[in-house]
Amino acid sequence: MAMRLYSVAVYLFLYVPIGIIVLFSFNSGRHASSFEGLSVKWYGKALSNPFVLEALTTSLIIALSAALLSSLMGTAAALALQRIRGPLRAMFDGLIYVAIMIPGIVIGIATLIALVTVFDLLNPVLGALWPADAAPPKLSLGYASVIAAHTLFTMSLVIVLIRARIAGMDRALIEASEDLYASPWRTFLQITLPQLFPAILAGFLLSFTFSFDDFIISFFVAGPNTTLPIYVFSSIRRGITPEVNAIGTMVLGASLTLLIIAQVLLRRREGR
Repeated sequence: MAMRLYSVAVYLFLYVPIGIIVLFSFNSGRHASSFEGLSVKWYGKALSNPFVLEALTTSLIIALSAALLSSLMGTAAALALQRIRGPLRAMFDGLIYVAIMIPGIVIGIATLIALVTVFDLLNPVLGALWPADAAPPKLSLGYASVIAAHTLFTMSLVIVLIRARIAGMDRALIEASEDLYASPWRTFLQITLPQLFPAILAGFLLSFTFSFDDFIISFFVAGPNTTLPIYVFSSIRRGITPEVNAIGTMVLGASLTLLIIAQVLLRRREGR
C-alpha cells in the first residue's frame, strides 16, 4: 500500500505541473497566475508572433540536422565498436558514458572555448589565403556550431541504443547470409539494417527531442541565432504570460504525436 501511494505521489509530482501549464494555456486573462476563463486566443497570438515562428524554425532546422547526423554517425560508430576488443574498447565505452553524464553547462562552456579557439586560428589563415580583391569568409558561431555541439552529445545516446540492439540480434541470420555468398553491403542492407531500424529510429527521436529542448548548450554556442527554448527563457524573464504556456503545450503535443506515430510504425513493422 505504501509503495502504491509513493508511486501515485511521484506521478502527481511529475505530471500535475504539466497539466497546470496545459490548463492555463487556455486562460482568457493576461496573467498566467489567475485563471479567468477558457479561450484559445493565446494560441493564435503565439502562432502569429514572428519571433516565435523564427525561433521555432531555427529549432527545427537544428534538431533535424543534429538528429540525422547523430543517427548516421552513431550507427556507424556502434557497428565499428562491435569489432574492437580489449582495453581500447573499454576506453571508448568510458568516453561514451562520460559524454552522457557530463552536465550540459560543462559541455556548453567547453564547446564554446574550443570553437572560439579554432576560429581564432583559422580566420587569419583564411584571410591570408583569400584573394586580395574579395572579402574572406569569417568563421563564427551560428547554425553550424549548434548543430555540431548537439550532434556530439546526442550521438552517445544513439551509440548506446544501437549497441544494445546489436547485442540482442540474431547472429545466425548474418552468418547464413555470409554462407550464401552475399556481399557485406548486401548483408548489411537486407539483414543487419532491418534489425537495427527500431533502435535507429528511437535514437533519431531521442536526439531530435534532446536537441529541440536544449537550452544550456544552445545558449553558449548559438551566436546570433535564437532557438525556441532561448526565446521562452527570454520571455519568462520579462514575465510569464499564457502565451508561454501555449507554446509549451504545442511543443508537448507535437512531441507526443511524434512518439505515437513512431510507435505505430514500429508495431506495423514488427507485425510484418
